[in-house]
Amino acid sequence: MDFNQNPYQFPDGMNPAGQSAVNPIGAVMGKTYALLAATLVVSTIGSLVGMTSPFAYEHPILLMIGSFALLFAVQYTGAHRSPFAVPLVFLFAAGMGMMMGPAIAVYLKMPGGPTVIAEALGTTAAMFVGLSIYAMRTRRDFSNIGGFLLTGLIVAIVVSLLNIFLLHIPALQMAIAGVLVLVFSGLIIFDTQRMIHGGIQEPVLLVVGLYLDIINLFMALLEIFGGNRQ
Repeated sequence: MDFNQNPYQFPDGMNPAGQSAVNPIGAVMGKTYALLAATLVVSTIGSLVGMTSPFAYEHPILLMIGSFALLFAVQYTGAHRSPFAVPLVFLFAAGMGMMMGPAIAVYLKMPGGPTVIAEALGTTAAMFVGLSIYAMRTRRDFSNIGGFLLTGLIVAIVVSLLNIFLLHIPALQMAIAGVLVLVFSGLIIFDTQRMIHGGIQEPVLLVVGLYLDIINLFMALLEIFGGNRQ
């Protein structure tokens, strides 16, 4: 007998009642992905509404301002574990969906538009699953790439705005979309590792990051696939 062994120590993963202890990281992941799935459903409904709503076409700036306000509200209530955090997440997702609705409707009206959207959706789903699995299984630590990715995102947005309002170069816009695909792919890995390594334990805050990664990846891929069809 090993006299150094603690006689009151229970086997790994077991509590005194003999029941399996809940893995806290697994519990956070379960809540996060369940809320993320519900948020994407709400966003899809919002997109369908936005595709036919005159308000979404006539007041995109108001929708953008409202979405940013809701994002800050979600961050604040999520950080303070407020019961209002989850409803605000759904409102934010609905607003983002409405804001994307008119753009998606434009692609639908293109020749082969439904195929373009299906390709973008399928590629987004496949990339999200693949990158998430990689982030969970790799031994590499990507916690130090957040600043680099944020810088790349800001540069891409600035160049995109310059191209939209001044340069009007289609090839440059396609290149920016490609950069955004890389940036948001990296952010999926970064945000997934924040979840599994315990960097953030609040599911609401994790969901917001992953949700933005997914929808922005989808819109960038939509622009690439749509541009190739034009």
